[in-house]
Amino acid sequence: MQSKIDPHRVVFKWIPYDQFNDIKELGKDEFTTVYSAIWKDGPLQYDYKEYVYSRNKNIKVNLKLYNSRNNINNVLNKVTYLFDNKYDEIIYGLSQYPHTKNYVIVFPDGYHCDKCGKEFEYKRYKWCKPCQINNLEKNFTNWSSGNENIDNLIQEMQSKISSYEDIVFEWIPYDQFCNIKEIGKGGFSKIYSATWINGRLMYDISRCEYIRCSITIALKCLNNSQNISNEFLNEVKAYSVELDIYNFRNKRLHTYGISQNPDTKEYIMVLKYAKGGDFNCWMKKNYKNLNWSNKLDVLSNIIIGLEEIHQNKMVHHMGLCGYVNNIDQNSIYGVMPYVAPEVLKGKPYTRAADIYSFGMIMYFVATGKQPFVNYAHDEVLVLNICNGNRPEINVPEAPKCYIDLMKQCWDSNPNNRPIATKVLEFIDFFIGSYKNVVNDALDFKKVRLSEIEKQFKAAEEYRKSRLILYNENERSTIHPQAFYTSRLLNQFTKDLPKNDNINNNSVEVIDFTK
Repeated sequence: MQSKIDPHRVVFKWIPYDQFNDIKELGKDEFTTVYSAIWKDGPLQYDYKEYVYSRNKNIKVNLKLYNSRNNINNVLNKVTYLFDNKYDEIIYGLSQYPHTKNYVIVFPDGYHCDKCGKEFEYKRYKWCKPCQINNLEKNFTNWSSGNENIDNLIQEMQSKISSYEDIVFEWIPYDQFCNIKEIGKGGFSKIYSATWINGRLMYDISRCEYIRCSITIALKCLNNSQNISNEFLNEVKAYSVELDIYNFRNKRLHTYGISQNPDTKEYIMVLKYAKGGDFNCWMKKNYKNLNWSNKLDVLSNIIIGLEEIHQNKMVHHMGLCGYVNNIDQNSIYGVMPYVAPEVLKGKPYTRAADIYSFGMIMYFVATGKQPFVNYAHDEVLVLNICNGNRPEINVPEAPKCYIDLMKQCWDSNPNNRPIATKVLEFIDFFIGSYKNVVNDALDFKKVRLSEIEKQFKAAEEYRKSRLILYNENERSTIHPQAFYTSRLLNQFTKDLPKNDNINNNSVEVIDFTK
């Protein structure tokens, strides 16, 4: 280890055990015991002012004693791993307890929790996962929603936190909200902005402790939710990813907790407040400024989230979009143009149906227009969708490769639609081709890369040429019977045949990376 000395780090060495005073046990588990101690001579460190190595005497350290004297290989492997892979972690050296001959790793003070002795998951911020979960569990008796199923859900979600950045899901009393203002409504809910007086529980990395402060949040009040279903709660528990188009890095669902209106007894989802509104509002506001590079970034962010949902063996079309007390699997709900034809015909919602919806999102992102915006959303449109009708889009409004992928996603046959991982691969390939950031491993595909780059550049030039003609009022005008909020669709689908005799128009599957 000393041969790897870096002047930015202390010198790793063998430390005689009699160098330690004031030894106190911090905690133990089956394999190790952690102590705090004072190291008399202290570590050898480089003094940049004097240009010499010197010692910082009588410093506090942590001693991690391994409970078996025959585990020197395990100890050395641990040291080697930390030394080679955890550059920001310092190890002073090794020692040995003279009475039992057990080996000891010597760490700086602060690597282990003073309360339980466990190693901090995030040493820089002194965040201890076992202690935080223990504190939350101790607090279980201090609150209740009045609904055993909701209490169990919240407790389970709190017990699964794994990072200081994780949101602590809570039961939030309704009297914690003020300045409540309605900002939107859907088929099954109303959305309000409000001030959460105390604010959410969050970890302050500068103070290394949890704090609360008042914040603006969104309240999603769920219609007719007095008898909330177990199915809905299970989906909330499992649904840990949100398709967040505003933040290209953080795709975690910003759900702070659940509340209840004391007058109506309806349940409320407490969410992060997004100033831009929903996707539709955000697109209306920003479409003129979205170049093709931005559009691909938006789609990449969405499909990354969708891929993660699918990897967790879930679908995005969950109960949050419909009646929360509805367990009738025959109910069809959603935004009609985004619902896959097989779902309209009564088949179960699948991951392939999510991909169909993503194809419609691709159309919206490319054109700035909602799919079927000029049509009544009625039984005629349902029949047309099931017969293979799709929104019209042509080159050069979008690149040919983009249109081909979009058509694959909304193929009438769900078996022909690509999986989310494949769609992400294509979107990443488009981004790499257009931005010239494809890695060397794809050099052999330069001809294909060049062709796709030309397609996107042509689409971008077309977009720029049309900006002066862009009429926001025209794009925002929708048919009076077009609805882009989730609603029950059974009244429009009841006369559809339940078999696949309706036309099944499919497109050829193309690998854009070849």
